[in-house]
Amino acid sequence: MLEPLYYISQATVEKTHIDTIREVLEAGCRLVQLRIKRRPEEEVLKHAIEAKALCDEFGARLIINDFPQVAATVGAYGVHVGLVDMSIAEVRAIVGNSMIIGGTANTFEHIRQRVNEGASYIGLGPYRFTITKEKLSPILGLEGYHRILQQCREANINLPIVAVGGIGADDVPALFETGVDTIAMSAALTYATNKKEMVTKIVQAYAQHRQ
Repeated sequence: MLEPLYYISQATVEKTHIDTIREVLEAGCRLVQLRIKRRPEEEVLKHAIEAKALCDEFGARLIINDFPQVAATVGAYGVHVGLVDMSIAEVRAIVGNSMIIGGTANTFEHIRQRVNEGASYIGLGPYRFTITKEKLSPILGLEGYHRILQQCREANINLPIVAVGGIGADDVPALFETGVDTIAMSAALTYATNKKEMVTKIVQAYAQHRQ
């Protein structure tokens, strides 16, 4: 359902969300979230149409953050919602049953909540401090991931877990060791000098962990 690497889009001073999405797709990333905050839905839709066309061109999948109607309109692969955003049930009513829906979590209790709500996957974080997210939840660190993933195993919770929040390339092997399924990156990949090399290393780290 998910890939080892999940890019969360980020615009820079010089580049738009579409520019950075194209760059990571060219580098080999095949799962992208369009994350545009505090903008009108019509503007997000314009970006989503372009992002979907790009993802289709590269054989990648697109997830839309927060805007289920936009996701439905462009035929995205999925939607992601935060803890204080629209409920998963409300999103499901808009997008139907075929689209995946991811939900943010910061604790094991949040994960159980998301399971009960019918989430398709969990975005668990933040790993460390990140300026890309406002109202940051308590930082988990490696110890937090070990603890929460162990709780998931004990509770027989098998939803895919995505590690997110301030993650760099050097963090990836240890995070895969905790049992997470996917690594989400934003700034680290956006500003990487050699994006292709970073994507390759993450995919290789995932394959090595799964051996």
